[in-house]
Amino acid sequence: MFVIGVISDTHGVLRNEALDAMAGSDAIIHAGDVGRSEIIDRLAAIAPVTAVRGNVDVHPWAQSLPVTQFVVLGGVPAFVIHDKGDIARYPVPPEARIVVFGHSHKATLEWRGEGVLWLNPGSAGPRRFRLPVSVARIRLDAEGRIEPELVTLLS
Repeated sequence: MFVIGVISDTHGVLRNEALDAMAGSDAIIHAGDVGRSEIIDRLAAIAPVTAVRGNVDVHPWAQSLPVTQFVVLGGVPAFVIHDKGDIARYPVPPEARIVVFGHSHKATLEWRGEGVLWLNPGSAGPRRFRLPVSVARIRLDAEGRIEPELVTLLS
């Protein structure tokens, strides 16, 4: 089993609960609005991190973060973007089986088309809009099955 921890919209805040939820991950995806470079460093102490730049990531350290990333994790192709509204400019590669995004702070898990997972882990940083503070996990088995889970840290 290959486990991907998924986090977004930390806005400079990395809660202990989020770190605990990422523990045991084989890889971590951060879908933008990181807020501080130290967040990537702390997550990278757990597992390799794939991160994209969000709209609040405007400081010089963040310029090295790409707007999108296409990666293969545990044998499964994944596309990462901060704001899914930008997909018209940055289309999802057709081979992607997982699309991860953030921005709205609203956790969503949706299956589209031929079994493509669209996942927003919600916001793991400061509470916004009375939404829960959350992250996600994706488990990939040896046959390539995708098992997503939304994890509420604070309701």
